[in-house]
Amino acid sequence: MNNNFLFSIVLILCYSCNSAKQTPQENAQILNTVVSAKPIYGIPKLNLKVANTLIELPLHCLNIEYPNKLSQTLGSSEDLNPPRVLHPAFYGCFDWHSSVHGHWSLVSLLKQFPEMDKAEEAKNRLLNNISYENILKEIEYFKGTHNKSFERTYGWAWLLKLAEELYTWDSNIARTLESNLQPLTDLIIQKYIEFLPKLNYPMRVGTHSNTAFGLSFAYDYALTVNDEALKNAITNRAKYFFLKDKKCPITWEPSGSDFLSPCLEEAALMKRLLPNPEFKIWLNDFLPQLKNKDYQLEVGVVSDRTDGHLVHLDGVNFSRAWSLNKIAEGLPEYKHLNFIANHHINYTLPSIVDDSYEGGHWLGSFAIYALNSTIDR
Repeated sequence: MNNNFLFSIVLILCYSCNSAKQTPQENAQILNTVVSAKPIYGIPKLNLKVANTLIELPLHCLNIEYPNKLSQTLGSSEDLNPPRVLHPAFYGCFDWHSSVHGHWSLVSLLKQFPEMDKAEEAKNRLLNNISYENILKEIEYFKGTHNKSFERTYGWAWLLKLAEELYTWDSNIARTLESNLQPLTDLIIQKYIEFLPKLNYPMRVGTHSNTAFGLSFAYDYALTVNDEALKNAITNRAKYFFLKDKKCPITWEPSGSDFLSPCLEEAALMKRLLPNPEFKIWLNDFLPQLKNKDYQLEVGVVSDRTDGHLVHLDGVNFSRAWSLNKIAEGLPEYKHLNFIANHHINYTLPSIVDDSYEGGHWLGSFAIYALNSTIDR
């Protein structure tokens, strides 16, 4: 059975949206069978058909106010307000950061596929939500006494990824949205620069507070817009945290609710910061097994996609893929990591379409970013 045929099976599964849903036990049995099957190495592509499917996920949740996880610290009863009052730009998709990267998803897809079926709806949603007035209200929340560290640094990172995507989108709508968002973008940059010197130890976890992930996306933004102050702040702190690291215990991964790989996120960050010759020396000390052309990394298996924490493991497969592709970028001796990345995407992509809200409110963004990492490879 050739790779193209295998990938066709993945796409067929991906668009079988009306099929009956299995119970968690049946899902677990199916997934544990698939995970041991022959890897699906065909290069996954984000084409118009896939884009038309994936755009449905953020469009479904961006203006859905409930259920909602505010993660708010209350100073008094006066702080008790509905999500759309507290966060008029980013109140949907269950939580603030998922709303932010849901908006990023729309921008990324519109930039690549302006002919999508729901392109006009997506543009109108963006213009309505990311208005200048709404962004000023978002800033007001961040400047409140009790929420100055709100969404540090996961949500901060996605906000800068959204700003980067707008900056690189050649569109009149993008210029309007970029201008509206700029005050919040500037505030997040300021928060990074003020916070990083105070952070004495990095967070090496597989969830939101992972330091390497937060620095990677922020560095991408700084590099794209040539923000030297932010680049220097990130480079200096990242090297302080990670330059001497050796033998990362990747066999301990993933933990039960990880959606990021601590080892691979760190390696992908250092790939951004170090020249290739220096990076290869560092990587050989940090994850020497990656150089082995027979290296395998088993995908994360989800037993119940209605459980908001267990479904995180779908995310770990996508984020591993984008990290592996970044690590292998421009390094022919690590090209075999692309195949592992392909399998992680191909394995997980069919599961997120027609998914429960626990995964559907955020996994589309992870899928798009992972698929973007395969472009021009």
